[in-house]
Amino acid sequence: MSERKQCVAMLLAGGQGSRLVPLTKTTAKPAVPFGGKYRIIDFPLSNCVNSGIDTVGVLTQYQPLELNDYLGRGDPWDMDLRYGGLHVLPPYEGEAGADWFQGTANAIYQNLRFIRRYNPQYVLILSGDHIYKMDYRIMLEEHIKNKADCTISVIDVPLEEASRFGIMTTDSTGRITEFHEKPAKPNSTLASMGVYIFSTDKLIKYLEEDEKNPDSANDFGKNVIPLMLNSGERMFAYLYGGYWKDVGTLDSFWAANMDALGDLPELYLNDPEWRIYYRHGNTHPEFMGAEAKVTNSIVGDGGSMYGTVDSSVIFSDVAVEKGCVVNDSVIMSDCLLRENAKVSHAIIGENVTVGRDTVIGEALDAGELTVIGPNIEIPDGTVIGAGQIINSAEDLPAQKQEGGR
Repeated sequence: MSERKQCVAMLLAGGQGSRLVPLTKTTAKPAVPFGGKYRIIDFPLSNCVNSGIDTVGVLTQYQPLELNDYLGRGDPWDMDLRYGGLHVLPPYEGEAGADWFQGTANAIYQNLRFIRRYNPQYVLILSGDHIYKMDYRIMLEEHIKNKADCTISVIDVPLEEASRFGIMTTDSTGRITEFHEKPAKPNSTLASMGVYIFSTDKLIKYLEEDEKNPDSANDFGKNVIPLMLNSGERMFAYLYGGYWKDVGTLDSFWAANMDALGDLPELYLNDPEWRIYYRHGNTHPEFMGAEAKVTNSIVGDGGSMYGTVDSSVIFSDVAVEKGCVVNDSVIMSDCLLRENAKVSHAIIGENVTVGRDTVIGEALDAGELTVIGPNIEIPDGTVIGAGQIINSAEDLPAQKQEGGR
């Protein structure tokens, strides 16, 4: 008989990411690139590796092809193991036919067979769309010390933001006394991060109860957590003090990339003590032309810089021609920015050509974020103002900048 795993992680990676369109038009949210060479999913996966958790089930659903290809057998995260390792778990056809995951709790319920295979004492449940570096071992130690049935990782948020989260109240020992999912009038600022540790027997018990309820939305925050609390189970909050950001919106995704440029030690991407593992792509060094000026920026491999880039994240194989100016922006891989183009406070998707003399966005303090979807060719001299979201070539404005070609 194989040894029993102490803790198995289940990573929810099937979300549609509708608030990240057009970046998620053809890929799952956790597979969206981040920080010049990573994907969003690299962060929770690397947290698992660094925390000594070597068995992870990744639950996929929406647009899984690119994510599945990226994950492969788990070798970049040292999870290509004979027993344990990384497993991609899509919805599968059971006796009653194919059954899409109906909610976060139902997704785990459908994969109880995977959990039982390793007979773990504890199950760690994670979301695939958060940027943070967290040692799950510390949280697990707290869970064990408290003899908890469930431990929820929380951050302290400003009161005006609390209604966006699951909010809980605790007593002096950290035990949860109240939990409200996105309350209109929150009475606490302890917000759920969507990181849970369950004692396995309790998780199975309450998932099975939830599944029997025809009125349930099969969601941890809306259903399972309140059910456990109302049943008097031992539930504790684990206060996390590091960097954490839910990158489920375009604005938060842009902000997290900008944070990666700063001096936040909690988000230092090249920390040898807490590596962020990823699947390597292009390994050719970037080329810096004699006139290039690149300041406070990340530039990925294989690019060629001839223009001016400041406070921006540039992915691999991006060409910035002479006279180009890029400020406060995220430029995905395989983009071409032609001569004298100007890009400010924007996200540009993969494989976009920005024509000569084109202007995209406005200065950081002048307006909203501008977003260009992938695989679009923008004609010379196009002006795209602040706050516009271009999903396809049909959304491009007809006007040309004066003097544009």
